[in-house]
Amino acid sequence: MNRWCAGAVALCCLLLAACASPPPPPPDTRAADAKAIRDMEAQVGKLYAAKDLDKIVAAYAADASSLMPNAPTTTGKDAIRGAVGQLLADPALALEIATAKVEVARSGDLAYSQGTYTYNFTDPKTKRVLSQPGKYVEVYKKQADGSWKIVEDTAIPDGPATLVKSGGPARAKGKARGKKSKRKEN
Repeated sequence: MNRWCAGAVALCCLLLAACASPPPPPPDTRAADAKAIRDMEAQVGKLYAAKDLDKIVAAYAADASSLMPNAPTTTGKDAIRGAVGQLLADPALALEIATAKVEVARSGDLAYSQGTYTYNFTDPKTKRVLSQPGKYVEVYKKQADGSWKIVEDTAIPDGPATLVKSGGPARAKGKARGKKSKRKEN
């Protein structure tokens, strides 16, 4: 009889478990998360123009990696701080970002963005201001506090940098974002 009771109890437990409702799925926050990432990226050019090193570095996770053209891979906030600090020392520095796409994983913990950029800088050899257009991909991870941090950052130039004429485009002076200029020398 004990065997029969044990079997019946086990069967009842299985039936109850099968009939129990699964917990409701977590709310789908992907649209809000994508907007938060877009908003964050919209601030990047302004942070570079303001040379706000602390806020730029705050966008990265502690173990983030940055893979920039013609530079070694930079991993960790301290290394990224050093690399960004060198960029900010350039008086000609200007960065425009145009986010084209943000995709958030259904799980809500990872996302990526891609878009285009224009980066103005002083050529270390010629001391002339150059403009470099390109595209980028950033991978984000949601943090415990709900914020998004960059965990991987990479940029791909579209071709060689071109010389910016004296009095050239507004972005060479760190002004308006999103304006395209045709005033470049080849």
